[in-house]
Amino acid sequence: MIEVVAKGKIVWISGPAVRANGMSDAKMYETVSVGEANLIGEIIRLTGDVAFIQVYESTSGLKPGEPVLGTGDPLSVLLGPGIMGQIYDGIQRPLKEISKKCGSYIGRGIKTTPLDLKKKYNFTPTVKVGDEIEAGSVLGTVPETELLQHSIMVPPDHSGGKITNIVSEGKYDLETEIATIEKDGKKNSLKMYHKWPVRKPRPYSKRYDPTIPLITGQRVIDTFFPIAKGGTGSIPGGFGTGKTVTLHQIAKWADSQVVVYIGCGERGNEMTEVLLEFPELKDPHSGRPLMERTVLVANTSNMPVAAREASIYTGVTIAEYYRDMGKDVVLVADSTSRWAEALREMSGRLEEMPAEEGYPSYLASRLAQFYERAGRVLAKGNPERNGSVTLVGAVSPSGGDFTEPVTTHTIRFIKTFWALDARLAYSRHYPSINWMNSYSGYLSDVEKWWKSNVSEDWLSTRNEAYTILQREDTLKEIARLLGPEALPDEEKLILEVARMIKIGILQQNSFDKVDTYCSPKKQFKLLKLFVEFYKGGQDAIKQGASLADIRAMSVISNLLKARMDITDNEVEKLDQLAQKMTEQFKNITGVKVTS
Repeated sequence: MIEVVAKGKIVWISGPAVRANGMSDAKMYETVSVGEANLIGEIIRLTGDVAFIQVYESTSGLKPGEPVLGTGDPLSVLLGPGIMGQIYDGIQRPLKEISKKCGSYIGRGIKTTPLDLKKKYNFTPTVKVGDEIEAGSVLGTVPETELLQHSIMVPPDHSGGKITNIVSEGKYDLETEIATIEKDGKKNSLKMYHKWPVRKPRPYSKRYDPTIPLITGQRVIDTFFPIAKGGTGSIPGGFGTGKTVTLHQIAKWADSQVVVYIGCGERGNEMTEVLLEFPELKDPHSGRPLMERTVLVANTSNMPVAAREASIYTGVTIAEYYRDMGKDVVLVADSTSRWAEALREMSGRLEEMPAEEGYPSYLASRLAQFYERAGRVLAKGNPERNGSVTLVGAVSPSGGDFTEPVTTHTIRFIKTFWALDARLAYSRHYPSINWMNSYSGYLSDVEKWWKSNVSEDWLSTRNEAYTILQREDTLKEIARLLGPEALPDEEKLILEVARMIKIGILQQNSFDKVDTYCSPKKQFKLLKLFVEFYKGGQDAIKQGASLADIRAMSVISNLLKARMDITDNEVEKLDQLAQKMTEQFKNITGVKVTS
């Protein structure tokens, strides 16, 4: 059966939006070739035989009357060995290959292959002739990089069947037919790669509850506002509040096997920093280059706006692919506000009725479609594999206004909210996550993991420390109105300990070799120290000690510097610090210390 390919002509052009007549055979979200230059486009609306197309390349020079040819396929990505370490644009064109063809500026109509189909990989089969396999099953493995073992899987929409042929271990390129599967008398050949539509979530067998925390090594995140593997989070903040550095820290230190970083509509110079910095970063767990387990999708603000909208889907589809191998994947999108602006621009070009602040009425549903693709799942097929996709999106509200539509709708679909505060950033408090405006819906979910792996007292200690911060927020208003002298010593102690928690726990220096990452055990012991200091201070005041005596304790400076002075391998020194603190409290209350 010959597939009918739609063929029409351009009748109207408005920026990246094109209208073509004679497209009655076309399908929604079909990829099309636009104009004599063969620009890549996607059909986003069909009315009779008129197709509205968003073009992923510059439409300058395009004229009415030029042809539009359908491909019969939706916008898809190529999935197979060779993705890791690549830098793609929004529609999975490798930027390194594009630069070889046209230099510094991306030309129009350039055709490239997302993967090097001629490169040979050492394939080791894990199945044999006669085995019955199903969709999603692993056929064999390929060492994609030093850090990543790549599983070659049967496509998740495949019918499965019996293996009638499988190649032996050896080096093959991606075009080699590595296996033949027979079902109901029909034979299908499989290669090391397959295509998958970016707007269609990859299927799985079962979704798990998010009970395992994603450890990022950032104290304010892991201890106070944790995110689970397979969870969703958002970092909203105005210009200069440190979104990008916080995202870099999460991408670098999170205990995941794969990182997908999407630079969506950010300034060109900011994305250039990412592209230059990431290839130089070392994986902290192995010492190998971080790019050996990282994929970058770059679509800057001066690149075609329609491709910005596609970049989010390209990135999350790649993330789901590695999830299906049984990997934990962290996807970082910087920023979803620029993606929403692309939606708004395309909606305006199509003359759709605008909703709040000019955004299309379907903004909320598109955000929901993106965030619902997160999750920790049991992959389809054999052997049994558990993987996760954790989605973290930066939001850039104009003027830091969290009531604008993108932030408001994002809050509806995420469970962890890290609100960046310009005042904290300007006072050099980094990460500038406001502990009063942020929250996590995973606290009770991850409690069991912390109890069994770190301490039974984790949640109660965390809650005690957070209560001190909350009470300090209330007392600050009283102190501002009446002066701190109006407060009794018990309440002045709260202000003092809250200040210490802010410096010793909430602040973290990403450029300090020791402080850039903090292990869960060290995080808990540090937090326990400050909570015990508060309890010791309360007891000392009840026994007649003054706040001045407490402030004069030499151990305070040791507590504040412990985050940078004590490494993750020396956490027993924190126990010694606790002993020293206890002794000093006994000294100021006049109680004789016995050894």
